[in-house]
Amino acid sequence: MKLIIDNCQKYKWFFTSSNKLVVGGKNALQNEELLHLIKREKKDFIVMHTSSPGSPFSIILDHKKANKDDIAEAAVFTACFSQAWKSGKKTANVDIFNASQLSKPKNAKIGTWQVKGFVETLIVPLELYLIKQKGVLRAVPEKAAGKPLLKILPGKILKEDLLAKIQLEAKGQLNANQLLSALPAGGIKIEKIRQ
Repeated sequence: MKLIIDNCQKYKWFFTSSNKLVVGGKNALQNEELLHLIKREKKDFIVMHTSSPGSPFSIILDHKKANKDDIAEAAVFTACFSQAWKSGKKTANVDIFNASQLSKPKNAKIGTWQVKGFVETLIVPLELYLIKQKGVLRAVPEKAAGKPLLKILPGKILKEDLLAKIQLEAKGQLNANQLLSALPAGGIKIEKIRQ
């Protein structure tokens, strides 16, 4: 787990409202790497993936103390960085299970794993809030946002085309690379936060 925590910057990540670190793969190769790492730990981490293909496998690293809010926030994060966002959906189904339920079928392609046993499914909204966590710009679920800069929703304009507007709306110079890294792939729409 220390290896994941020390290198969390290379993955998608955020801290829940109760300060639990959640990490997710940016692509199939990272999903594969993360699942192999947590399987080696032999701890029953809480793992999530959308019910449909094209999603990060997200892991709550402090799984023993994770509460319902942590799980719900991690589910929103998982859904927002999935194909559901790119498709412009408003909600997505997220499957929740334990690391012990995962196995890698022989000859399965990279990023493909099998889940055995009971799977809980949550339907979650696709919406994120732009904030700084640990000094880094992040797009996180509402409850984890504290005092967010902006609300981000699936939309039709590419994030690269909205950089200047986001910086203006957020009332400050935001690092463009951090901003692009924090946002989901695909189109976005921004909304001001009412203070």
